[in-house]
Amino acid sequence: MSRLIVVSNRVNPPNPAEGGEGSVGGLAMALAAALREYSGIWFGWSGKTIPEFTGQLNMQRIEGVTVATVDLEETDYQEYYNGYANKTLWPLFHYRVDLTAYDRSFGEGYDRVNKRFAETLLPLIEPDDIVWVHDYHLIPLARELRRMGVTNRIGFFLHIPWPAHQLVVTLPRHRALVEALFDYDLIGFQTEESLQAFEGYVFSEVQGRKTERGELEAFGRGLKAQAFPIGVDAKDFAQIVQGETARKVYDRMMAHSVFRKMVVGVDRLDYSKGLEERLIGFERFLHDHPDLRREVMLLQIAPLSRDEVEAYQDLRTRLDGLIGRINGAYAEMDSTPIRYVNRSYRRDELAGVYRASKAALVTPLRDGMNLVAKEYVAAQAPEDPGVLILSRFAGAARQMKEALIVNPNSPEEISDALERALSMDLAERKRRWEALFDNVNREDVTAWRDDFVAALRADPEPDADKPEPQEKTPVRSLDVAAKALRERAAEARAMRG
Repeated sequence: MSRLIVVSNRVNPPNPAEGGEGSVGGLAMALAAALREYSGIWFGWSGKTIPEFTGQLNMQRIEGVTVATVDLEETDYQEYYNGYANKTLWPLFHYRVDLTAYDRSFGEGYDRVNKRFAETLLPLIEPDDIVWVHDYHLIPLARELRRMGVTNRIGFFLHIPWPAHQLVVTLPRHRALVEALFDYDLIGFQTEESLQAFEGYVFSEVQGRKTERGELEAFGRGLKAQAFPIGVDAKDFAQIVQGETARKVYDRMMAHSVFRKMVVGVDRLDYSKGLEERLIGFERFLHDHPDLRREVMLLQIAPLSRDEVEAYQDLRTRLDGLIGRINGAYAEMDSTPIRYVNRSYRRDELAGVYRASKAALVTPLRDGMNLVAKEYVAAQAPEDPGVLILSRFAGAARQMKEALIVNPNSPEEISDALERALSMDLAERKRRWEALFDNVNREDVTAWRDDFVAALRADPEPDADKPEPQEKTPVRSLDVAAKALRERAAEARAMRG
């Protein structure tokens, strides 16, 4: 059986030394399980920076998963990660053109790191392997591997939204970025909306077409593009919530919120998550319902992220001021309406928090999927479930129609949804939860993973109206590839010396 090679910006398999399964998300668990099944490798950046890039691989075995990581130079980190990935692509793909930074050095660093990733990964690839590349950091990786002679099947999955055609064209060299995607055999999106936006660019900007069997053709190449909505491991999360850690957290949160109904929000501190809009909506709720002020509290968990990026520093400052204003206006001597925490928690701890919450506010301005919404549903007690309030702009809204769907830009809609959620009778709460849980349970992360891998492994059928493909350069043997890599590294060192 062919191996599966997973490539991502960061590598995050379960590690007992760091808390095991409780400390990593369901996506990492699913990928780790697939790699154990296919005897594969997880390759990516180590998270460390060094003075000079060497291309040295760090190999280790963690919980049955072979992990291969490489260190980056500080310049790589600033231009590739902080720069093009998080100052250019992330805001643009989340419809924040106003925050998008266009800097030529960022693009150069992005291309350079993808080439370095490809060069380092190349000796690990065997002829029958399939390669699965993840997310916006690594869009050009297949292009670089193809240039080095790799003919293996390579798939790509985008975990964030693909923006509308009119936004993509604001990106300098947007055509080259999209063309690089056509070096993949399969690309996956979270939603049909993102898939249609990508197709719209291909049809409108580069006069691409769709073949009779549904393949996209452009730039003289073809690929399969599909929507693969990601899920959570609902069964695993339902077990976690019954564990000792989750029960202790649940008891503590219930004691802390005695006589009050707790509403929870869990988001990485990011402008795409709609945190300011959510707080303003909660403030509107407090204003509109003075009789409920002492009965409701909001726990907002927002771990810090990308704090070297100015937009995130500004957001943190605004949130601090907004929460101070709301608490100052509506606090009592014995209570405050908002509890705000800037740290991360383990999955088993969050499971206890979710179960203790009467409602969850999941209100991003734009999100690829949002797995917090699905984890909240999976953690609920069937006999007394909470209510999910979900942004219409989260990818999850397409599947989770029994949630209370809101426009996060409307404080009135958030306020009305909170009032409805907290006054909803048990029969309606159970009916909505049962439908939501059925979806979360059926379309889980394992189904997502297996569907994608099966589609990537499938041999394409010949198309009657498709021209014969040009013969590709065969994959070089590992010995030859490794020798070439060593020679290039030696030449580079000699030039620098």
